[in-house]
Amino acid sequence: MATSTPTQERRTARAVAPSVAPRGVTQRVAVWSATHRWTAVGLWALFIVLAASVSMAVAPRQATDLDLGVGESGRAAQTAADAGHPDATVENALVTARTGKLDPREADAAARDLVSRLGALDEVASVADPVTSKDGTAVLVQATMAAPAEDVVAQVPALEDAVASVQAEHPDLRVEEVGMASIQAEFQDWLGSQLGRATLLSVPLTLVILLVVFGAIVMAGIPVVLGLSSVAAGLGLWAAASQLLPDPGTVTDLLVLVGMAVGVDYSLFYLRRFREERQRLGKDATIDAISVAAKTAGHSVVVSGLAVTLSMAGLYFAGNATFAAMATGSILVVLVALVSSVTVLPAMLAIFGRWADRPRVPVLWRLTGGRPRLVPAMLRRVLARPVAATVTAVVGLLALAAPVLGISLENGDVDEFPRTLATMQTYDRLVAEFPQGAAPDTVVVQVPAGQESELRAQVKALDAEVARHPDVFAGTEAPWYSDDGRTAVVTVDLAQAASSGGGTSGSEIANDSVATLRETVVPATVGSIPGATADVGGNAASSLDFTANLRHATPIVAAAVLGLTFLVMLVAFRSVAVAGLTVVLNVLSMAATFGVLTLVFQGTWAEGVLGFTSNGHVVSWVPMLLFVVLSGLSLDYHVFVVSRIRENAKLGLPTREAILGGVTRTAGTITSAAAVMVGVFCLFGVLGFIELKQFGVGLVVGVVLDATVVRLVLLPATMMLARRWLWWPGLRRTSAVVGQGVPELRSADR
Repeated sequence: MATSTPTQERRTARAVAPSVAPRGVTQRVAVWSATHRWTAVGLWALFIVLAASVSMAVAPRQATDLDLGVGESGRAAQTAADAGHPDATVENALVTARTGKLDPREADAAARDLVSRLGALDEVASVADPVTSKDGTAVLVQATMAAPAEDVVAQVPALEDAVASVQAEHPDLRVEEVGMASIQAEFQDWLGSQLGRATLLSVPLTLVILLVVFGAIVMAGIPVVLGLSSVAAGLGLWAAASQLLPDPGTVTDLLVLVGMAVGVDYSLFYLRRFREERQRLGKDATIDAISVAAKTAGHSVVVSGLAVTLSMAGLYFAGNATFAAMATGSILVVLVALVSSVTVLPAMLAIFGRWADRPRVPVLWRLTGGRPRLVPAMLRRVLARPVAATVTAVVGLLALAAPVLGISLENGDVDEFPRTLATMQTYDRLVAEFPQGAAPDTVVVQVPAGQESELRAQVKALDAEVARHPDVFAGTEAPWYSDDGRTAVVTVDLAQAASSGGGTSGSEIANDSVATLRETVVPATVGSIPGATADVGGNAASSLDFTANLRHATPIVAAAVLGLTFLVMLVAFRSVAVAGLTVVLNVLSMAATFGVLTLVFQGTWAEGVLGFTSNGHVVSWVPMLLFVVLSGLSLDYHVFVVSRIRENAKLGLPTREAILGGVTRTAGTITSAAAVMVGVFCLFGVLGFIELKQFGVGLVVGVVLDATVVRLVLLPATMMLARRWLWWPGLRRTSAVVGQGVPELRSADR
């Protein structure tokens, strides 16, 4: 009689099927992955390498101002570009004294050197004559760049080198180069280093938090590995997608943020359930534990991933290329994280299952073994008095939300860039010496063939009409006409008061100039030509249009996200009450988050704590992006908790016990996931750029509120109140946890 060898026995044990045949797709995939572990890992590694290599071969295509334009100003810019209007960029060389008064002769010599050296550069189309400030303390030399606006940043180093050579020959003077292109170049380098540092710090921080959660190195390391691999693959896929949908400059950072968040969350949910089932079934039942984890936590991950994907898709309703790109990048990395969790994670658990709790971290390991006491005690009080708990939580969230009624949304501008940048220090000196006013408005007119003479006549009328508003406009410059004579671009200079020191009055006049042109000047002149299109563009118009677009789009995006959330939850849980509660709780949590954001950043009381200078408003794009990202992260937690409650209900537990057990069993996982997210988001909240600081602080507040007030108080209390209708119209299919055969509840309030 043949006997098996020890090696054969180990192979048989590793490949054994679960004791109950898997029925769901998620379960079947997990069991296949666990029993073909090296094949699954190899295929996943191949996919990661191939996807990540795309970003090495193809750089993400960066969006231009034309790509990002919205509204009337976007149409104006596109019409001018199509007609061949040169979009000239001007850079400045500023000469001032280091100490004391400026020596006119030395300054004149430096200015002549600047004109000579800048004019000799291929990157420069022309150099204007030097201009001395009114008080004689500075000399300005302006260079018009030869390249289109989108290519100027790459040419800035040549100017900086030329100016630096003049500075070396005139050491007693301060000779500096500054302009929008050079400011953007330095700012992007600075921001990239800040975000890179935050991203690098987020990895060890995440690992430390997971070590506290699991008390073992292997279990703590798996989520980090999967999170990083998801991000690597997502970056490669985005590099390819950006060729069709260009990157506005923020997608990569958002992709890393979202990728690490969901990658760690999904792995954490799966690992905690695997660990729980392995302890229940025994250490030798690794495949069974994986199967149960796949049926429960794995299914929750799939539902959550699809819900997050649809939530991110809500950004497409913004009608803005910036948010469409953000949505695409986020969706790609979420799908990668989702697939990794349900395919390769079971294989990794099969490989490392025997060492899942090794090597142990001595002190931390002891902290993970005890039964929770605080959460069950608190939940019993909440479930005993659900009305009081609901009212208290809702009143508290509404109180936090109250400041949002006074929220002021404005688009960020260059004045909010950090003053630690050398170009911003030069910019401040330039504005102080040459207060030239805000960037001019532009009027772009295109007429049908045969209306060329009427166009020229109305352009003259526009010049006369502008002169009737001397409090707003300083006049118009010579108009530009296309070769066919059908398109005209008129530059309208603003009154000097529009930028005297960059104060509030200047900002108001810049905005008033756009309104005056659009409502009065243009309709009475060039806009009256039959069949003509007449649009007002320029920096002020672009900022106003961007903010107006967001104000219009935000309710649409919010409604789309909430509607899609309702549908996903309805399909996943077959319960109108659960789907409705998800939407209501989401709205309350978001409102409270936005209220705190308004309270913090529109006032001055938190400036010293968070290290910022209040500009009196919330950056216009922050609330919309916060709403979508936090909705996605909230759904992660929500689906995980409700799935566990529903699982208990299927096993025949009364509603109160099902809620108590579901929330208690998931509280540690939710808290752990939230701790990871808060730690990572705090790194972004301490960055020196006000826009990212607002976004980071908003994420922290939203996650904390959701993981505490909503998950531990409001959700169980409202589910208890709705217990008679909680699973209406009912769960029609029977189901059982692996190894058990308890049919689903037929009554919602057993």
